[in-house]
Amino acid sequence: MYDEFYGLTGRPFQLTPDPRFYFESGTHRKALSYLGYGLAQGEGFIVITGEVGAGKSTLAAHLMATVDRQRLTAAQIVTSALDGEELIHVAARAFGLEVAGHDKATALAQIEAFLHHEAREGRRCLLVVDESQNLSVEALEELRMLSNFQLGAHPLLQILLLGQPEFRTLIQTSPELEQLRQRVIASHHLDAMEPAEVGSYVEHRLALVGWQGRPQFDARVYADLAKASGGVPRRINQIVNRLMLMGAVEQRDHIDAAMLQAVLADLAGDGAFGKPQVSVAPAPLADVPQVDLPAAQAPVAAPALDESAWRAALAERDEQIAELQQAIIELADMRAAPVAPLPDFDLAAQLEEANRRIAALEARPGDDGVLAALAEAQRTIAALESRTSEQEQAIRHTLTMLIEWIEAEDFHRAAA
Repeated sequence: MYDEFYGLTGRPFQLTPDPRFYFESGTHRKALSYLGYGLAQGEGFIVITGEVGAGKSTLAAHLMATVDRQRLTAAQIVTSALDGEELIHVAARAFGLEVAGHDKATALAQIEAFLHHEAREGRRCLLVVDESQNLSVEALEELRMLSNFQLGAHPLLQILLLGQPEFRTLIQTSPELEQLRQRVIASHHLDAMEPAEVGSYVEHRLALVGWQGRPQFDARVYADLAKASGGVPRRINQIVNRLMLMGAVEQRDHIDAAMLQAVLADLAGDGAFGKPQVSVAPAPLADVPQVDLPAAQAPVAAPALDESAWRAALAERDEQIAELQQAIIELADMRAAPVAPLPDFDLAAQLEEANRRIAALEARPGDDGVLAALAEAQRTIAALESRTSEQEQAIRHTLTMLIEWIEAEDFHRAAA
């Protein structure tokens, strides 16, 4: 209704994820950087978490719409409460595989054959799993087993897990998921948008459907909208959708703060809009606030931190260091593309070609020329693997030096 009144070509504030309306806020830009870094590694798990409505599904849809299909085969599933066997069949269907009956072994064999075929065609595979907080530990372990498929020494499947904050907690704390946790190579928690980004977000979505400044929004509207929504994209959509409907009904070309307050009151009365859910990361150990008590109440010794709070603070500090390490690599490797480019397959192709030559040569024993060629092929493989190892060692050394320098700087600032 309001789209016709305001001359728009579509509805810009629908609640379902649409990659066309993707808005790169600061937290989404950071998430894409981690995605780019993770995809460049070509293995393991990437974990993106966030509150309900934070934009995880839209981010995934944007990724699916922008990947190079000539180099990456991507499939996406949205999970409910699946057990391990059901998840295997759902993953097979996501890649377009038809599995006769309901046999897990058959499904696994078809998935492995498919992954090998894609690798021979020069493509890696990515499985995007949305709403991962619904998965059982058993199902997550099945995903880990899928990530074991390899061609030689090269992983065939990478997995992106999207979930709500409780999934992040599960990954970090469950003893049963230790092996999966060790395979997480990149992770990011989607925070709320900054208040200054809310106005740009609204106008970005409007511009995509032909908005020419009608209706006009008071600057106060954006400030109040940021506060009311907590900076969560889906909540912003919900409010602005109702706000523009009110504007169309009342035939208003100017949206002011009074209209916004009326909409918020209506939403609160309908029970459709509660308090914003803004995630707050636990403070690092050094930032735990100290409370000054009156002299009569002051204890002899400062109370020790609760063990759970201490562990949470250490985990947060470790995560910050890990994020810094990944950010440094991103600054060195990323280009201007919206998603960091996938790595070239040249090295993997050379290794695979060398392995094929060795297999062919080994089938022809007794020929001096063959033996010489076999030795040359083996030297080629050793040289390629040595080059990869040297590059990884150089990167690790550089990162270690940088982290030590930053931590030393933090220590000196704290001492000052």
